[in-house]
Amino acid sequence: MKRFAQLIKTLDSTNKTTVKVQALAEYFNNASDEDKVWTIAILSHRRPPRPVNTTLLRQWASELSNIPLWLFEESYHIVGDLAETIALVIPSNKTDTAKSLTQFLQEMIALKKKTDEDKKDYLYKNWLALDYYERFVFTKLITGGFRIGVSQKLMTRALSKSTEIDEDILAYKLMGNWNPDQITFQELILEENESDYLSKPYPFYLAYAIENEVADLGDVHEWSAEHKWDGIRSQVILRNNEIFVWSRGEELVTDKYPEFTSFIGLIPNGTVIDGEILPYPNGAIGTFNDLQTRIGRKKVSKALLEKVPVILKAYDLLEWEGQDIRQQPFEKRRKLLETLFNAITSSEIENPLRLSSKMYFDSWEEVATEREKSREVHSEGLMLKRRDSPYLVGRKKGDWWKWKVDPLTIDAVLTYAMRGHGRRSNLFTDYTFALWTEKENGEKELVTFAKAYSGLTDAEFRKVDAWIKKNTLERFGPVRSVTPHHVFEIAFEGIALSKRHKSGVATRFPRILRWRQDKTIHEANNLEDLKQMIVQ
Repeated sequence: MKRFAQLIKTLDSTNKTTVKVQALAEYFNNASDEDKVWTIAILSHRRPPRPVNTTLLRQWASELSNIPLWLFEESYHIVGDLAETIALVIPSNKTDTAKSLTQFLQEMIALKKKTDEDKKDYLYKNWLALDYYERFVFTKLITGGFRIGVSQKLMTRALSKSTEIDEDILAYKLMGNWNPDQITFQELILEENESDYLSKPYPFYLAYAIENEVADLGDVHEWSAEHKWDGIRSQVILRNNEIFVWSRGEELVTDKYPEFTSFIGLIPNGTVIDGEILPYPNGAIGTFNDLQTRIGRKKVSKALLEKVPVILKAYDLLEWEGQDIRQQPFEKRRKLLETLFNAITSSEIENPLRLSSKMYFDSWEEVATEREKSREVHSEGLMLKRRDSPYLVGRKKGDWWKWKVDPLTIDAVLTYAMRGHGRRSNLFTDYTFALWTEKENGEKELVTFAKAYSGLTDAEFRKVDAWIKKNTLERFGPVRSVTPHHVFEIAFEGIALSKRHKSGVATRFPRILRWRQDKTIHEANNLEDLKQMIVQ
């Protein structure tokens, strides 16, 4: 644990990529194989389930540190991170621990099934035996919210430096459904085992957003365009008469989309399709809000399958006849995908495969015109792909670009505020916004519709924070209601009707576009203005 805690301390204290890669490579050179596997798992978001809920963690930490719970809660809201708060308030003693990272994690897995009294004893014993940073890391692992400023790509680069195995090969090895408690470093990284690759997806190729003028990409005839669909990016794999569906977040979601089992026997073995899972109610592409009714469900009911069926909007082919074809030009991969699509759609068997239309243009002005139609077809904008591009690993600049439509915007009133996190934990930076609506008696009232915490400069956040502290109406734990006074322009990517929200609508990715100090609250928009933006 000491070596792992020191690694996290080093990673957390620098923004320099070279320093992080060197620290990780040195760790992989010196750690035990068991700790290496768990470190890879933690940094690629394969943490064990949380054994203790945060309510008990706060209560027990308050008792052990001998401070009132209200004071602990206030400290927590100021610090902004539970693990850091606990590490700060609990005193260390002179005992020490020689347990490894693996031992701690195995204990945490076993802890989940134990009684609250056993959990409390375990936490007390270890909190007191660890120094500040070890206690911080230990508690992070307990909470299940372990996040550090290291991407899986950066971790893979360091692992490549340590093992001298190619980064792309490592990225592929780390994909899939492996369990850090049931696999060795030799099996995960060093061995070549063909059976391990049966269900494995390929690392996804990700696009950057257009940074300058789209015409800067050069000759428009070298590019193809297609709509950027607003669903769940996925790979559908057909191998050995089995189907595997993976999300971009490396989650195996085959059982969530039983519609795709119709591909077995219809799509040849040795096929991997890259595409987007989209809701398809009433025979048309729905909204992401429709898809959310199926996300997270442990079991999809027959009624929900009928109400919100899904399709796979395919736009690339990564494996064909058992061969990895990612290095072939995009145009060639698409022709093979079109051949596959035409072959299975000529069958009498109904299936949920759809082909994402590929478009060519004679000018960038024509491309821009097509982009403006995006919301009409429930897309987020356009994807631009160089026609001779290979399918690369991770986020790369040059061959694939996303050109999203401009966000929707509306002027709203600040009504609630909560402290931020990290370096903003001492400032009120998480805001709730409201729009006007008319009551039955004709009076107007503000109804909340969105939360946002980004978009202002540090100076603006400090100025709003000072105002909030002087204009608080009520306090609800960390949340304060404030006098309606300030208007902000809120941007968001999409909007849909929603029964879960008081306003009756749900917005996608809301953020602050600007502080409208030139407007009074009576000039803010109405809820009806927001609803008129919904594309039916």
